[in-house]
Amino acid sequence: MQKKFIYKSIKTQSPSLVRVMPDESGLQFVGFEACKIEKGETIIRQAKENEICAVILSGKVKINTKELNFDNIGNRLDIFEKIPPYSLYVTKDDFCEMEAITDVVEIAFCYSPSKGSYPTRVIAPTDVAVIERGKGNMKRYVHNILPEDKEADSLLVVEVFTPEGNWSSYPPHKHDALNLPEESLLEETYYHRMKPDKGFAFQRVYTDDLTIDEALAIKDGDVVVVPKGYHPVAASPGHDLYYLNVMAGPKRLWRFHNDEVLEWLFNK
Repeated sequence: MQKKFIYKSIKTQSPSLVRVMPDESGLQFVGFEACKIEKGETIIRQAKENEICAVILSGKVKINTKELNFDNIGNRLDIFEKIPPYSLYVTKDDFCEMEAITDVVEIAFCYSPSKGSYPTRVIAPTDVAVIERGKGNMKRYVHNILPEDKEADSLLVVEVFTPEGNWSSYPPHKHDALNLPEESLLEETYYHRMKPDKGFAFQRVYTDDLTIDEALAIKDGDVVVVPKGYHPVAASPGHDLYYLNVMAGPKRLWRFHNDEVLEWLFNK
């Protein structure tokens, strides 16, 4: 049985606001941490046996790794500027050190086990595909930060902006069976932010047999764990919703299966 489906942000704790790692979440392939640092503060994360995708959610930083140094990385001061971010891919056994050079910096660290096949590199906004997905009240906007056609051993990382009142990850789909080429097995976390930040959203995580059926009230900064099953999201009226998806599994492919009861909505 899954230990927990929602992890709450601790706004007063710095630098780590919320942390979801395999030793407590029950996931095997995905770890996640959201952090905040202020100007002049430094944060260091060691990859060890993992690869890391560090997404600079807002603000600008200096970066040091074993071989790379950058003085000014970052391009948005607010997530809801809705422009693609800078990110840093960190290979196994490397580290990343980030120093805030703006008043506040928010960083998401995405972790997954790695063989160390690819070198550490910056992922620039120009490397990020921008996609409009869905239509009507299922429309959302996607930034593909680390898709399967970009170099990584395990991680898939994407951010999604869902307009107020719309649904996302909808019609519902799942990717919890290693049945290629039809479906891949990928664990997933959702890191949610919203504007204004005092609102709420909903996310449901459920399986066909309803052995999992969780309806979750989401607040700004929460992380939802999706070990398996369908996982649609609804943004409440008056509140735009952002989420950062981290996926990983035994095969680095995103192949999904739609909820057959609701698949007709693709033709609506």
